[in-house]
Amino acid sequence: MCGISGEVRFDGGRPDLAAVERMTDRLAARGPDGRGMWSQGAVALGHRRLEVIDLSEHGAQPMTDAHSGLTGVFNGCIYNYRELRAKLQSAGHRFFSTSDTEVLLKAYREWGPAFVGRLYGMFAFAIAEHATGRVVLGRDRLGVKPLYLSAGPDRLRFASSLPALLAGGGIDTAIDRVALHQYLSLHGTVAAPHTILAGVRKLPPATVRIVESDGTHRDTAYWQPAYARRPEHAGMDATDWRDALGGALRTAVRRRTVADVPVGVLLSGGLDSSLIVALLAESGQDGLATFSVGFEDEAGEAGDEFAYSDEVARRFGTDHRQLLVPSDRLPEALEGAVSAMSEPMVSHDVVAFHLLAEQVSKYVKVVQSGQGADEILAGYHWYPDLAAVRREDEPDAYARVYFDRGHDDLAGMLQPDMLPGVDVSDHLVRTHMAAPGADTALDAALRLDTHVMMVDDPVKRVDNMTSDWGLEARVPFLDHEFVELAAACPPGLKLAQGGKGVLKDIGRRVLPHHIVDRPKGYFPVPAIRHMAGPVLERVREALGAPEAADRGIFRPSYVAELLKAPDRHRTRRGANALWQVALLEIWLQTHGIH
Repeated sequence: MCGISGEVRFDGGRPDLAAVERMTDRLAARGPDGRGMWSQGAVALGHRRLEVIDLSEHGAQPMTDAHSGLTGVFNGCIYNYRELRAKLQSAGHRFFSTSDTEVLLKAYREWGPAFVGRLYGMFAFAIAEHATGRVVLGRDRLGVKPLYLSAGPDRLRFASSLPALLAGGGIDTAIDRVALHQYLSLHGTVAAPHTILAGVRKLPPATVRIVESDGTHRDTAYWQPAYARRPEHAGMDATDWRDALGGALRTAVRRRTVADVPVGVLLSGGLDSSLIVALLAESGQDGLATFSVGFEDEAGEAGDEFAYSDEVARRFGTDHRQLLVPSDRLPEALEGAVSAMSEPMVSHDVVAFHLLAEQVSKYVKVVQSGQGADEILAGYHWYPDLAAVRREDEPDAYARVYFDRGHDDLAGMLQPDMLPGVDVSDHLVRTHMAAPGADTALDAALRLDTHVMMVDDPVKRVDNMTSDWGLEARVPFLDHEFVELAAACPPGLKLAQGGKGVLKDIGRRVLPHHIVDRPKGYFPVPAIRHMAGPVLERVREALGAPEAADRGIFRPSYVAELLKAPDRHRTRRGANALWQVALLEIWLQTHGIH
């Protein structure tokens, strides 16, 4: 986990080093262990370092390989960097560090931009060629590591967070109407390349962008599973799939132990995180550090699942810590979480993750998290409905079960100039589902959820909340080989047993059955879900602020209706509509956007 930033000039001028320094400083939380700057010609790079691999100064960034004529900055971890290093040494490359960043630079020199296909890991990077002025940007297959862009005719800036770009200045902060439509329709998700601000874009996952010195660029998407049955799997039964996916998950968990510092686990007590703990224990790890968080009950809704996480911790002998957050701490905690958001995120568990990460970072620098299993293996309750329709009817079925509201509903919420003339959220879904591949209706839904919705909601959530405390989160369910295999798995095996059937079969071999079969849990934050007193006060303050009125996103009559009954208005998916509206305004105000 680190923070990267930079500027590339196209007009013959020098980069604005002061702006790059401000962007780099804004990323300090992502990399509290070191800071570096580099500039040559039209390119400047900045870096904040979290020391996880090669803790010496040899691993500092920006890193220059003088022999190759390359300088790079890198965020993430290449789990197979030792294997790649050995191959590169066999090809004649000499190394001055034991860092995965140096492997990245030499791999680019040896194999060119296609080197990303050899990487197993999570990453965002920028590599500058000294001789040509070309800059190569890249992002990992599942978008675990972010990369935000601000482009103009004279320059390109990039950073690991949107607030870092804002710190550099010169950003068009007008609301992007397409992004606003998606945010209100898709449960807070804004798909790449859009962000809520018109002047900021995201490099899509699994993408390499080559930026030439004259400002032209070309993008290459280098990975996309087919979501189709493959000939090599013909004849495999449920037991074969259990064993194949179980083996792939063991490999994914083992890969994510690569570090020169201890690696812990975020343990909710649900199937996914408990399975990670079990597999690590199975591999012989002793004294594994595990962590869980809970909240006070509100309106009769339980706020913690400690009974489950405690049982798993006892069973596998982990060094376990739990954090119980009182409701009166939520306003302060909410402010910290919103400040850490690169984009507005409506899910309640952002607060839980932020508070948990604060505590975890006192003990370890790296943790594994169970994020992603539900999208990859059909764990949510709506997937049977999505699987029950014809392939050609899937976009309509998806809108019925996934959208918070329809295009016509938005007309009653938004000021007229904020509403796009067409249903851009529906268009997004139809475009993705019309792409080649995805044999069945469920395949199409899982492909969209895994490669679009998950990237810009739960995956981004985990990255933002943990990185704000200098904590690196690794997600074994997003191992690309595991995802490829799961994409080829027959839909019926995923839907079985109320969802994630094949994963439950894996779990029963190493976990108590009642942990595997218990009702699905989540990070509940009842005080937000039910608009408890302190949270409601903050909501009223934000929506009543002069900035909100001047911004003019929502119709005043709609906001007034929500405030009259804060806990009554719900989206189609059951989310609190007032919270969704207020969180956007709180985020904009927190980040000084007027």
